[in-house]
Amino acid sequence: MITGGALALAFTVTPESTQQAAGYPTLFVLVVLGSLLPVVPTGALVSTAAVVAFHQTAWFSLLLAFGVGALAAFLGDVALYWLGQRGVRSKNGSRLLATLRDRAAPDHLEQARRKLDDHGVVVLVLSRLVPAGRIPVMLACLLGDMPLRTFVRGDIPACLAWTGAYGLIGILGGSLFDEPWKGVVAAVALTLFISGVPAGWRRLRRGRVAAHDGG
Repeated sequence: MITGGALALAFTVTPESTQQAAGYPTLFVLVVLGSLLPVVPTGALVSTAAVVAFHQTAWFSLLLAFGVGALAAFLGDVALYWLGQRGVRSKNGSRLLATLRDRAAPDHLEQARRKLDDHGVVVLVLSRLVPAGRIPVMLACLLGDMPLRTFVRGDIPACLAWTGAYGLIGILGGSLFDEPWKGVVAAVALTLFISGVPAGWRRLRRGRVAAHDGG
């Protein structure tokens, strides 16, 4: 699903005459939705936009792609946190809060709580850079009653760092190939690989523990 969306974004923004009219709004909407729906790896979208921007002749294309991606990620995070706060304050909770809990492993949540206690909002920056780290830290902030203003202060550099990291992946993919779509495929494959490494490592560790206990 996300690969198809990334390729569609690439073909949408490739013609320079339509880039600002269609490509950047598309990037903005998809990243906002991806931030609200954690099942969508938005890093692939930012990398895709960076690949296409790399091949544009306008010098500000990369800067604009970076700005749109960072702003969309920030607004999506803030909206999700605000909705989560409403769920925390509700007597019966909320479906959104329950979904966030389901997506955060108990050990990751506890680890995020300890790091927040030790390092404060600095952890928000790292959580955006570590695959699958955003939701446990956000949930720990919610359960710790972190004010929205404090979350916003930490999330601004977090979104800037996140967009820069995935933008660099896109620039790397764009520099390797003459045709944008080839760079898009390479960048998406790399971002999906990076996103999948933590989950694969956890499954491997559980398998080893199970084999050791069974032995």
